[in-house]
Amino acid sequence: MICCGIDVGSRTVKVVLFNSRTGKIVASGIRDQGADQEALAARLFDSVLKKRALRRRDVSGVVATGYGRQICPFADTTVTEITCQAKGVLRLAPRAMTVIDIGGQDAKLLRLDRDGVVRDFAMNDRCAAGTGRFLEVVAARLGVGLSELDAMASRSRKPSVINSTCVVFAESEITGLLAAGVAARDIAAGVRASLASRASRMAGRDVEDPVVFTGGVALLPGMAAALGAALGHSVLVAPQPQMTCALGAALCAAGL
Repeated sequence: MICCGIDVGSRTVKVVLFNSRTGKIVASGIRDQGADQEALAARLFDSVLKKRALRRRDVSGVVATGYGRQICPFADTTVTEITCQAKGVLRLAPRAMTVIDIGGQDAKLLRLDRDGVVRDFAMNDRCAAGTGRFLEVVAARLGVGLSELDAMASRSRKPSVINSTCVVFAESEITGLLAAGVAARDIAAGVRASLASRASRMAGRDVEDPVVFTGGVALLPGMAAALGAALGHSVLVAPQPQMTCALGAALCAAGL
């Protein structure tokens, strides 16, 4: 039985097809957001189905999640991203107790109990300084891509201190640092540490191991180590960290 989860996020749309009989992901796909979110989600859904020579009628259930979950008329129902994120992570890391998700436009922290139930969560969706958008702005200012920004940060031996808590002010602060002759690698390291520090403050002292890291920012190799240093805990990056919420939606569609 094939079930589908669609995560309509603020920056990307993700689709996961899940076979509830085999317990395996059949296919998945991701695309950047656009103006016509409904059409984009529908095209991605059909594209992922085509990978396995499937049609919509072959799918027994579709669950949509994420910010744009209401714009999927072909979904059977919607489920919040908090629930879907927890389900997706626990499928991949059954012992997870803390989930930190940093995406393009928001950051979330989930605390789970021993039964995998969400007992508490916190969210930063009002300020881009704690999200991947901060890294994008800095990378553009330094004239590099996100991967190179991460590599630059890893070469730093003296990370800059970024004091601003707003992306606009932080960009001005970075301009000042560059004018003062501070090395780009040290600025990159400071920004990475600043992002990790904001996630740590969101978590507070209530952090239980294992800690699982998800979201697009988790794709940057050095970010997990920076987050772990800020938290004082080891951090495990989820397999395909951008797809965990869509996987959770597919599990909901399967009744799991």
